[in-house]
Amino acid sequence: MKLSRPVSWFLLAFGVWSWFIWVTFVKNLSNDASGLAFDDAGDPTAYFWVHLLLAITSFVLGTVVGVIGLRGVRALRRERG
Repeated sequence: MKLSRPVSWFLLAFGVWSWFIWVTFVKNLSNDASGLAFDDAGDPTAYFWVHLLLAITSFVLGTVVGVIGLRGVRALRRERG
């Protein structure tokens, strides 16, 4: 299957964007002082674990999508060059 240039760049950008957003989210989650992520004893709550799992899943999916986009961009450059 051959990806077009716009699709390849979109997938690559989506992968980078996903990492940027979710790294920021995990930093904010780990520094949460509202009581949602950590209880009064400082132990992680169910909210923390669910959102950490969402972030890890998004890291994996963002990486896969980004790698597909990167491979598409590289293939187009090899084809052209």
